[in-house]
Amino acid sequence: MKIAIILSGCGNRDGSELQETLSLLLAIDRRGWGYQFFAPEGSFRVVSHLDGSESETRDLLTESARVARGDIKKLSLFRPSDFDALALPGGMGAARNLSTYAAEGAAMTVRPDVEKAILDMYKLHKPVLAMCIAPMVLAKVLGGEGVALTLGGENAAAAVAAQLGAKVQHCGVTEVCVDRQHRVYTTPAYMVGTRISEIFAGAENMVAALAKDLG
Repeated sequence: MKIAIILSGCGNRDGSELQETLSLLLAIDRRGWGYQFFAPEGSFRVVSHLDGSESETRDLLTESARVARGDIKKLSLFRPSDFDALALPGGMGAARNLSTYAAEGAAMTVRPDVEKAILDMYKLHKPVLAMCIAPMVLAKVLGGEGVALTLGGENAAAAVAAQLGAKVQHCGVTEVCVDRQHRVYTTPAYMVGTRISEIFAGAENMVAALAKDLG
């Protein structure tokens, strides 16, 4: 079993949320599965994790490589036939860099290379997993298919996801929304959580649900 993971930078305010990403990796590794990181190319605005200011631009692939300890590939090299599942950790990078949700709300778009990766897996009936705010990307790409997903409880993101056609479910921090018809697995993570132990439990439960369905 090998899972492709799309990163969106490094840090919860402008990239992949580190605690969510590491929780996902640990849940995958504890099952003896493998994974490979991917990230899009291009620049993005860096957000200070101290005061929220934006002062510079950096390269998305280069910043994502920090999380991957350098073991990362360009998303353009992603081949769905090489993987059993695709996963998107949370963090505002999903809303700022993989999509335009943070700036445009319901009028959002998704990067073409990210959309293609999701759709390629979906067409092959291979599972797609997402955490925290990353299900918004799935809502945009697969909402027209009526995909079920979670963004935690009642919030602005959940309302937009429903507007995009997704069937939004309320879930607690350690719970998982499983859409077996569309093979989509989502967990709310820091959309509702406050402790890393909760985040790991959610990631573990998500991966466990996938493992159960795969037999």
